[in-house]
Amino acid sequence: MPQTPEEESLGSLVAQASSHISALIRSEIELAKAEFRFDAKRVGTAVGMFAGAAFMAHLCLILASFTIAYALAQVMPHWLAFLIVTVLYLLVAGLAVLFGVRRLKGLAGMKRTTRSIKGLKEIATPDEQERSRRSPPIGSR
Repeated sequence: MPQTPEEESLGSLVAQASSHISALIRSEIELAKAEFRFDAKRVGTAVGMFAGAAFMAHLCLILASFTIAYALAQVMPHWLAFLIVTVLYLLVAGLAVLFGVRRLKGLAGMKRTTRSIKGLKEIATPDEQERSRRSPPIGSR
């Protein structure tokens, strides 16, 4: 004869709750895995599309460079027209490197994270730090 909820023992209630929580956690993990797989496939597809677009844009840049050089070649020697286009691209690349280096020099590290971790460490172990401030190290007496 099944027992009513009032008649069940505390141990059986805890066991049931534990099994329900365990099943819930397993199902949440499975849901997270499924969502991750779906998102990873979408991100992979998008990255492939962006890579294809970047490759095509690069090809267009090469063709535009030849177009500019041949347009300049109408009023000057061919070698000078191609040299001007090449120097223009070298200047743009040099400026990009300069700006990139300046942006890297502006990095300050993870100051807020370091400060937060030190604060947590102080909160977690205040007794040890107070003892070390009050008494000298063991070997210094």
